[in-house]
Parts: sequence; structure tokens; C-alpha cells
Amino acid sequence: MDLSIFINMMLSAAWYLIPSLIIISIIKSSWFKGLLGEWQVNLLIKLFLDKNTYHLIKNVTLPTFINNIEQGTTQIDHIIVSQYGIFVVETKNMKGWIFGGENQKQWTQQIYRHKSKFQNPLHQNYKHVKTLESCLFTDNNSGNTPIFSVIIFIGDSTFKSKMPDNVRFARGGIRYIKSKTDIVFNTEETQSIIEQIESGRLEYSFKTNRQHVKHVKEIIQAKTHSKLCSKCGAEMVLRKATKGKHLGNEFWGCSMFPKCRNIIQARRY
Repeated sequence: MDLSIFINMMLSAAWYLIPSLIIISIIKSSWFKGLLGEWQVNLLIKLFLDKNTYHLIKNVTLPTFINNIEQGTTQIDHIIVSQYGIFVVETKNMKGWIFGGENQKQWTQQIYRHKSKFQNPLHQNYKHVKTLESCLFTDNNSGNTPIFSVIIFIGDSTFKSKMPDNVRFARGGIRYIKSKTDIVFNTEETQSIIEQIESGRLEYSFKTNRQHVKHVKEIIQAKTHSKLCSKCGAEMVLRKATKGKHLGNEFWGCSMFPKCRNIIQARRY
């Protein structure tokens, strides 16, 4: 066979393979898995929650503020507003065995002998809840706000640790939402909350998502050089007590104070 013909045949075959390789790499990416997980949870919500009772708001990006100064954004997969409360849903599309505890900073995913760490989704969603709370309610009445954090795992995963009641697999998350039956909002209040969220969210666009991703990367980079709150994941700040029996003593306080009041004595570090 003529060499030039053989080369042309190989090049033609390569052009057919390249799109396939691109598609495979996209399907295996964490971005696509996250997108697929969110789509599956959207489907569960639409199939098993009455849309006249539970109003779904998807992909909500909200600005975050510390001491009235804007500090980037937070992105919420799903917010469900109903007369029974507001449900903030974080989706995890994972496979393998899942190990974790409510107060652990990181959980573990094990696939055969391979283990990898990921952020405790309860801590991750805590920030989402607090950001939404600050957007909807004043500090005077936010303490008893009926906002529920819900973690829904999708995929071929199995919990190997005892999980809190609000961490569920697939339809278990729907059952948890339906388990809240006390009416806490009337029709007018429910509609007002929906309008507040819709008007307060940032425009759903590629630019908004790109800016949020940039902010997340900056946070990850900063975390390698800072101490983090074990409750909400925010940065811990070195402070000094100005009154009480610990007057003059240094301690680490959460930068999200007063929304998060976690403190650790400086000597523990």
C-alpha cells in the first residue's frame, strides 16, 4: 500500500476518534457528573413533589456579605419554597462507599481500595442556608427561621456511616422534605419569599457562573494558608477577649460572626 494512502487513512480515522474522546472526557468530568446529579434531583422534585405546594428555584447564585461588605458569591443547587418551610438542597453525584460524620470537616469516598476526601456537604450547605437567611430575614428574627438543609446523594453510592436525618439518598430526600408538615408560612408569605429570592439572585448566565468559579478557586487557594471554621467553613480570625473572665486572652473566632459563633482557644493551634 502506498504510504501516503495509509497516512490519509490514519488521519481520517483520527478525525472520527477525536470527537469520541472529547465526549468521553466530558462525561467523566466532575462538572458533568455534578450537572447530571442536579438534573436527576430536579426530576425527583418534579415527579414526587406537588408543584402547587412546593415551588422549585434552581441554580441560585447569591452575593455573600461580611460586615455589610460583599465577599463573593455562593451558589445553591435547589431552593424549594413551601408553606412548610424553605428547603436548601445540596446535591452530590457520587459512587462507592461514603464515610462521614456531622462534625467532620471532610468525608471520605472509597471505591475499591481508592480513597478520596471531599468537603462535608453539611458544612458546605450551612453557608448556603446562612446566606439565604441573611437575604430574607433580619438579624432580629433569623434565629428561628424555618430553613432546612437537605443533602441528597445521587449515583451508585452507599452510606457506611450513620448519617444525620437530613442526609439522604435519592427519594429519601423527598421523604425528608415531606416529613415537615407544620405550616409556618401563609400563602402571601410564601409568595413574598419566592419573589425575594428571584429578585435577589444574580442573573443566571455564563458570566455569573464564571465569576463564581473564580471566587471558589480563590477561596480554595486561601484555605491552604488559613485556619477554617469547623462549623461553616469560613476563615477563622485571631481576636482578643475584651471582657469577662478571659479578658486579654487571644482566641480564634469565625469571620461569619454573628451568624456563626464558633470559637477556638488560640492555644489549641
